[in-house]
Amino acid sequence: MEKKELPFKRVLLKLSGEAFGGQKGHGIDPDFLRYIANEIKKVRELGVQLAIVVGGGNIFRGIQGEDIGIDRATGDYMGMLATLINALALQNALENIANIPTRVLSALEIRAVAEPYIRRRAIRHLEKGRVVIFGAGTGNPFFSTDTAAALRAAEIKADLIIKATKVDGIYTDDPKKNPNAKKIEEISYMEALNKGLKVMDPTALTLAKENKIPILVLNIFKENNLLKAVKGEKVGSLVRE
Repeated sequence: MEKKELPFKRVLLKLSGEAFGGQKGHGIDPDFLRYIANEIKKVRELGVQLAIVVGGGNIFRGIQGEDIGIDRATGDYMGMLATLINALALQNALENIANIPTRVLSALEIRAVAEPYIRRRAIRHLEKGRVVIFGAGTGNPFFSTDTAAALRAAEIKADLIIKATKVDGIYTDDPKKNPNAKKIEEISYMEALNKGLKVMDPTALTLAKENKIPILVLNIFKENNLLKAVKGEKVGSLVRE
């Protein structure tokens, strides 16, 4: 498939920290790193420009800090540092397992381990065929990595946001708890907001809506789902106007 045939030239993938934790849900699972590196390799071989926003919940969530007496802002900064740990682990996997040139750009300036986030630099890396990993969220407390994903997608003019999850799309209720939950194939931003569906947080959904970036929610643990998504094949659940 030639690049011009692709429905999406530039895609932003949101990977949760929970995914990095594998079956345990915490720490960094080497099996997941190998798996996701190979899934990303298939996408890159098509010629898709891929940027990734990573979460840090497998290591530390800002909101958890409040339970142990850490104020929310400090906890959120700790969470941002956790995302950088995941970003570096993913970079290492992509370069050593899949032989993909990768750059980590951080919203917090930590020059020893990552480049500072500069929008034009990020776009240039993508144009050169490098996978770009955005770490440290937005660089601000009180904003989720979902919001960081929507923000970065808008900044780099991504054609699609892929929200990688453990379920195969959006449901009317938690399918693990409610066997009667129904899958939603397609829904508008406003419907998702009004129904309080856990697609992304409201700030992220609003950002995506304002910038007309569709959001595709899929099961990242089903092999080739990512590949099917960037090729425009039917997979997961779509949020758009």
